Amino acid sequence: MSQKYAIGVDYGTQSGRAVLVDLSNGSEVADHVTPYPHGVIDEILPTSGKPLEHDWALQHPDDYLEVLRCSVPAVLKQSGINPSDVIGLGIDFTACTMLPVDEQGVPLCLKPEWRDNPHGWVKLWKHHAAQDEADQLNAIAAERGERFLPRYGGKISSEWMIAKVWQIVNEAPDVYEATDLFTEAADWVISQLTGNFVRNSCTAGYKSIWHKQDGYPSKEFFKALDPRLENITETKLRGDIVPLGTKSGELTAAMAELTGLNAGTAIAVGNVDAHAAVPAVGVVTPGKLVMAMGTSICHMLLGTEEVEVEGMCGVVEDGIIPGYLGYEAGQSAVGDIFEWFVEEAVPAYVKEAAAADGVGVHQWLTERAGAYKPGETGLLALDWWNGNRSVLVDTNLTGVIVGYSLLTKPEEVYRTLLESTAFGTRKIIDAFHNNGVPVDEVYACGGLPQRNHLLMQIYADVTNREIKIADSKQTPAIGAAMFGAVAAGSAKGGYDNVVDAAKAMARVREETFKPIPANVAVYEKLYQEYSELHDYFGRGANDVMKRLKALKDEASH
Repeated sequence: MSQKYAIGVDYGTQSGRAVLVDLSNGSEVADHVTPYPHGVIDEILPTSGKPLEHDWALQHPDDYLEVLRCSVPAVLKQSGINPSDVIGLGIDFTACTMLPVDEQGVPLCLKPEWRDNPHGWVKLWKHHAAQDEADQLNAIAAERGERFLPRYGGKISSEWMIAKVWQIVNEAPDVYEATDLFTEAADWVISQLTGNFVRNSCTAGYKSIWHKQDGYPSKEFFKALDPRLENITETKLRGDIVPLGTKSGELTAAMAELTGLNAGTAIAVGNVDAHAAVPAVGVVTPGKLVMAMGTSICHMLLGTEEVEVEGMCGVVEDGIIPGYLGYEAGQSAVGDIFEWFVEEAVPAYVKEAAAADGVGVHQWLTERAGAYKPGETGLLALDWWNGNRSVLVDTNLTGVIVGYSLLTKPEEVYRTLLESTAFGTRKIIDAFHNNGVPVDEVYACGGLPQRNHLLMQIYADVTNREIKIADSKQTPAIGAAMFGAVAAGSAKGGYDNVVDAAKAMARVREETFKPIPANVAVYEKLYQEYSELHDYFGRGANDVMKRLKALKDEASH
């Protein structure tokens, strides 16, 4: 039998990427990126030039098809392989990225009567204009003692499906009426490929308050939010919800022509980008935490039973790996904090010195920060530059650095910021571990772990755990391709489940980061100090951050 392949398509915030993967060993044969022609639409609508309000973030659904038009044929061409040897395709997506469609599955923004209404467009994951709805939803759910609330760390996000739908009900009831289905962009793209609409258990569970045993929240709950939402789950959120790796259908003749693949190719149901990365590093059993590290961190962990963990962003059965409960937590800024420091707070001499050495500012600071021993800077920071996602779930918290003196150097501050994000991860690991969801091993993927060795050593020392690093830079796409291979099944040359796929295809680097005992001891002391500050500023002993924010808001109006 000839060698078989699958394609993973990774839909990011600015672009989409297709990766062609060898099913025998998970190696990347070819990859291609297509920047979205319309990018992130956050200032004006492309059709009318109508200005958008603050906190809006939209996209154009045809940009997603553009990735299929450009990147899929490109990887076939680069690799020179026969399309008949590509047996499956899977996708992953930023989430919750949602859109309203009509009975034919056409996005409302593509129809002349709705194209100038911003609510007819795709709302990207980082559309935050439904915060009022999210606040109300959380208050009503808490008041009613809704069982679902603790599963999401006590708060449903403004980024998620229900808040975004409710915003449409409140601000554009005519768009709500005209909508046949509200769908995740991931599920919409799959429906375009196959002509068959199904919802995936990952986005339904993490982003739409769906539970495998209990289903969606009750009609009474939705009616309490807004009488117009009473029947939403059987009307505009209807559709079969199926586990990851399920075959959603086969590639249609029209899409075969568009992509260059063969009609009948197996298509897996959609997935979330960070979650798709988990099997790609070989994690298919409990006890192993996967950190998808970039501008922020998403922490994912498998468990065998459902327990409540403070600040978790969700626990979903079949949400990451079928057969297990998938837990998610996160930090809302990590790489973004280091970026802020370099862009906004580094003195000119550092930039000049880095340029003279022919290196980037991050590298220049990292090299110097690496010369310090733990505790040697005399500094400690809280990592809340963009609020706190886990465990406090509070967007109104802000950053702190303690211990400055007239001798403090930029590289010392940089090191302290690296350490602060490691303490934030340790706080999340402790929350899981102390609530009966063990964390024995840690894996890291994404851009940061491969670039910054100092950062990863600090994480190993602070968490006192060995850290394994993904071999691929495209872990979500590799994971999506794995699920494509599972959708095809072993009879076609794929795999019957993702555990088998991961055994053959997952790759981590030989080199790992092991804790250094002397460093662990010092970081344990610093972590105790971090925890004191964390609870003092974060649990209500001193709400100075919120008072400062209120004064800032008053002054700027």
